[in-house]
Amino acid sequence: MKVVTRFAPSPTGELHIGGARTALFNFLYAKHTGGTFRLRIEDTDKKRSTKEFEQSIINGLNWLGIHHDGEIIYQSLREKRHAEVAQELLSIGHAYYCYTPLEEIQNTREKFESEGKIFQFKSEWRNKQPSSHSDIKPVIRFKAPQDGYTTIHDLVQGKVTVPNTELDDMVLLRSDGSATYMFAVVVDDHDMGVTHVIRGDDHLNNAFRQIHLYHALEWQTPEYGHIPLIHSTDGSKLSKRHGALGVMHYKESGYLPEALNNYLLRLGWGHGNDEIISQQQAIEWFDVKNVHRNPAKLDFDKMNYINAQYIKKCENERLVELIAPMLQQNLTNEEKLILTRGMSGLKLRAKTLLELSNSAQFYIAELPLEMSEECKKIIADFDRNLSSELKNTLANITDWTEESIKSSVKEFSATYNIGLGDIAQLLRALLTGSTVSPSVFEIMYALGKEKSIERINYIK
Repeated sequence: MKVVTRFAPSPTGELHIGGARTALFNFLYAKHTGGTFRLRIEDTDKKRSTKEFEQSIINGLNWLGIHHDGEIIYQSLREKRHAEVAQELLSIGHAYYCYTPLEEIQNTREKFESEGKIFQFKSEWRNKQPSSHSDIKPVIRFKAPQDGYTTIHDLVQGKVTVPNTELDDMVLLRSDGSATYMFAVVVDDHDMGVTHVIRGDDHLNNAFRQIHLYHALEWQTPEYGHIPLIHSTDGSKLSKRHGALGVMHYKESGYLPEALNNYLLRLGWGHGNDEIISQQQAIEWFDVKNVHRNPAKLDFDKMNYINAQYIKKCENERLVELIAPMLQQNLTNEEKLILTRGMSGLKLRAKTLLELSNSAQFYIAELPLEMSEECKKIIADFDRNLSSELKNTLANITDWTEESIKSSVKEFSATYNIGLGDIAQLLRALLTGSTVSPSVFEIMYALGKEKSIERINYIK
């Protein structure tokens, strides 16, 4: 059997971090088994579904590198098929028309809840002939089993059993003829050939109802894997305040897609002590059976750590392209070259691309640089008689490399009995306007001889 998984988001909001992890697990399991990963847009909520959210979801998946196979399936285009299967269930006696008004059901539910009782709707129409005189448009309900037990051998949760007395006769088609989520999912999964349904454990209760639809229609039941939801650091339900944000927010905050994938992968799954796991390794190692049963907690320190590791390994040229929009100016080819040369030192200290862009700003800043008070003091305290000598020493360097610059400055330090650290701090202040930066020799090499001396000439 060839494995087919799917990710089925509703375009009623952005792709949030929990949905992205679900998509990732489905993608990895399909690729691990040599199977297929499909995408279905569940857009039957016509009031809340938008094309903007749909595109945002697709953009988020593409940015993360979670690419689906085949065409996108749109649930809203399958209404005729849903109705057809509902009629089939009616014809074989596994469904019935229910004329009980919705308002009556809601009133009864409210009464039960006010009395602290559990409400389970029992339709008087379950065993009646359809009414030919009622002016109420009926819904179509499924005849759920009323005795015995239902057991699911979940790939993550293990063996889970519920008594069938807890299952109600769910609505298949509403009175306007549209399919409910619970029903449409089953029909669509079957028609798409889905073999493994991997989703959040908030859908576990749905599985007990949906599995009986498969049995009634004599369809092959897929295997289920219900993964625990992501919680906030304090163990509470994840909210926007805790990081339940759209995936593109993380992009804008300076996270690399491969780093976010790596972090999401480690939220509830692991491979020994491995922290940094490439997509290829993830495909090789991932099995949904090894997903942990306990909820994972969002940890921004860990996310930042993993992102920093990927930034360190990232090619300098790519990093320049990524931070270019954050620098809020169009970079010239010369500025791109300077940033590329200087990136080796900058990327060792950055946890996000935003941090990286902020630390790179001095390389392309206009002169005179904005100086901190500490830098102004370092420059003011420097012996003016040695200023021209230092400039001449640097101007006479013919081979402008880090090593040659460092060698010449060391020689200057020894000649005039000045600490190398003191000269480095002076150069750092003049070159960056800050007292914290990568190696001054690396900075001078990256800027080039002309621009370095131009900045150093601000010694008065």
